[in-house]
Amino acid sequence: MRARLIAVLLFPFIAFRADAEPGAIDAARQDYMLHCQGCHQPDGAGAEGRVPNLKDSVGNFLRVPGGREYLIRVPGVANSTLGDEQLAGLMNWLLLNFSREQLPQDFVPYSAAEVRRLRSQGLVDVAPLRRDLLEEIADLARNRAGSAAP
Repeated sequence: MRARLIAVLLFPFIAFRADAEPGAIDAARQDYMLHCQGCHQPDGAGAEGRVPNLKDSVGNFLRVPGGREYLIRVPGVANSTLGDEQLAGLMNWLLLNFSREQLPQDFVPYSAAEVRRLRSQGLVDVAPLRRDLLEEIADLARNRAGSAAP
């Protein structure tokens, strides 16, 4: 039973690697698969009410003050075992692959130095800050919709 459980858990990674050409797998995508997709799902959809959805939404955090910092300071990111450079690459890959349309036009990719600085300021009580940022994102969307009305 235990061997079967291990095989089921490892299958997506093994299957993905088995048909890939050498060097064809992007390191950031591998890092996502190994460190994030277990909770956030392969497509970034998360689990409603338990794990935040990244798909078509995470880029919005970079549109509001404090959102860029928040994405690196959340415990799952700040406490990651990945090095600063790997984590910067992963976050840039995640933003560009799951939320490219929501990124601000002046999007600047995370650097290793920025990740190092921000992750050292990890968050303890995430929920209130997340709620405030989501309210700011919603206000921004309402204001854009209102200015687009005839």
